[in-house]
Amino acid sequence: MPTKGSAPASLRLDTPVKFLKGVGERRADAFARLGVVTAQDLLWHLPHRYLDASSVIPVARARVGDEVACIGRVVDKGVVPTRRGLRIFRAVLRDASGVIECAWPGQAFLDRTIEVGQTLLVAGTVRFYHGRQLAPSEFLILGDDDETLAPESGRVLPVYPATEGLSHKMIRSLVDRHLDHLLPLVKDVLPAAIWAELALPGLADALRDVHRPASVADAERGRRRLAFDELFDLQLMLVRARTLAKRQRSGIAFEVKRDLTSALKAALPYELTDDQKQAIREITTDMTAPERMHRLLMGDVGTGKTVVALFAMLLAVENDFQAALMAPTELLAEQHARTLTELLAPLGIVPELLLGKMPAAAKKAAKLRLGQGGARIAVGTHALMQESVAFRRLGLVVIDEQHRFGVEQRAALIGKGSAPDVLLLSATPIPRSLALTLYGDLDQSRLRERPPGRGTVRTTIRGEQHRERVLSFVEAECRAGRQAYVVLPIIEESEKADLRAATTMAEMLGARWPELSVGLVHGRLKADERDRVMRRFRDGAVQVLVATTVIEVGIDVPNATVMVIEHPERFGLAQLHQLRGRIGRGAGDSHCILLPGGRTPDRLKAFAATNDGFAIAELDLKERGMGDLIGARQSGGIEVRHARLPEDTPLLQRARELAGQVLAADPMLQRTANQPIRARALARFPRATELFRIG
Repeated sequence: MPTKGSAPASLRLDTPVKFLKGVGERRADAFARLGVVTAQDLLWHLPHRYLDASSVIPVARARVGDEVACIGRVVDKGVVPTRRGLRIFRAVLRDASGVIECAWPGQAFLDRTIEVGQTLLVAGTVRFYHGRQLAPSEFLILGDDDETLAPESGRVLPVYPATEGLSHKMIRSLVDRHLDHLLPLVKDVLPAAIWAELALPGLADALRDVHRPASVADAERGRRRLAFDELFDLQLMLVRARTLAKRQRSGIAFEVKRDLTSALKAALPYELTDDQKQAIREITTDMTAPERMHRLLMGDVGTGKTVVALFAMLLAVENDFQAALMAPTELLAEQHARTLTELLAPLGIVPELLLGKMPAAAKKAAKLRLGQGGARIAVGTHALMQESVAFRRLGLVVIDEQHRFGVEQRAALIGKGSAPDVLLLSATPIPRSLALTLYGDLDQSRLRERPPGRGTVRTTIRGEQHRERVLSFVEAECRAGRQAYVVLPIIEESEKADLRAATTMAEMLGARWPELSVGLVHGRLKADERDRVMRRFRDGAVQVLVATTVIEVGIDVPNATVMVIEHPERFGLAQLHQLRGRIGRGAGDSHCILLPGGRTPDRLKAFAATNDGFAIAELDLKERGMGDLIGARQSGGIEVRHARLPEDTPLLQRARELAGQVLAADPMLQRTANQPIRARALARFPRATELFRIG
């Protein structure tokens, strides 16, 4: 018979959670909705936030202006309407020292959650409104009317992801009940020297710190250890995938012949930037090596990625190979084809354009030229990947806006050749730390400088009182022969959202400026109609384009010099930067005007102060967090739950160094000491090897 506090002899980490004391079938079903099926899953069901009750004070001592945490029983509650239509939920808390009112503006739904008689922990700022009033930024229901509650002061309370039938409190109680039994079963696969070097706790201690912290600092210490393990496992997958993709697959060792590349350099009407020269050197080094190139070229709109890619394509053509450039939309493919046609005209090379919408006869002729080798450079959309498309000798694949293509689509094009080199382009600047996490299997080149001859983009913030002046400025610019974008976050007006809608704006501007042509594009338009309007804007037939974010990755219109963004507070910083990249493509100065719906947030001021996409990406990462950004860029296989960037960048760098060292000594992780590391990494990222084996 087990002694008090010891683990049952039959308990294992793979024990189904329903057999744990206090769980049972019904709660096990609820746990399954949270992904908790085994005892190990329960141990790794981690808090997503904490309430610091270590400094709880009596409500009588809560002073106006202070940030406080208090515990009290709900003695009264209700929903109070205001003259502006806002409904406020209020609850009065009582403890031994007195009472205080708490108010949650706009959260009337809490009337269905919080009941009279419950005990609440609340944390927030005390303000003065007909007396002292607490505005909780956090709250937690600690107990119900019929419970005798032990004081929760002096503790940091973990708050767990919950579901119907399993409250935060219930999960906290069950984890606490089984924690001491489960921790001795945890095996730490990392040598102690590694985590000790980083001043991190052992794995079991880290899990204890996260679930049962004595302080917020303890919880953070535990999280950092779990973050390091997660980043280390991810970097093992990425470094290993990179090895498989590059080092163990022989590619084409191109020779630098300087025939076409030198001719292009001489024909360019401008000098390459230092960043472009460096990127071309890096790409040339990759392409002349016997291993396959696997490189990501990142740079803002207007930094000259297409020209850099063209040098790579010409290096392939010089060696009697073909090159293909794939873009995510027909408009973008047409734009690339026009740019390349112009740049290649002095060299006597005409790129082959292949689009799904082309007439059957034109498509057949293009495919024939690609198959026979008459077409040396191809530009197209996913039409390039069709089974009926064959290349005579494909040596380089360039994929633009690569995150918009799925892994299988990229693989289909790469499979058209025999181990072609791969160059991926991205107009989304990514912070170095996030790039190492998302694209750690790729070599990376960055373009920051803009080529000479580009006008500057001035970003200003204007209040509602300046709207008439802004619209007059837009009208004056368009009457002077230039064009403008007006961008909005939603399509149609709704009662719930007090936002100017694109349809309403287009109608209003059309009536205001009858002499100007006003176009409208949004996500609900059919692709053909959207492309038709955008082509008319590109060709100058439309002077003002009212749009939602469908223009975020769009067409090159050098004549568009003004962009007005309504409700910019509703957009992410990276998205705002992508939108702003639609202007400033000509030689003249351009203007991006932000019209926020209310007070200007500091984040918008920071955005307006810089045009550096990488600096904005860092701000975006700090604001939105790593999980959101990864979720937006990856589907399946990669989920980073514990790490936070940019603050965990030192952990990421050490994890990458260590992963490289381990794999250099044992590429397949077959040594006895490394087998548990390999098993854990594959269990954590089961699809990672396949995902990252392809460019």
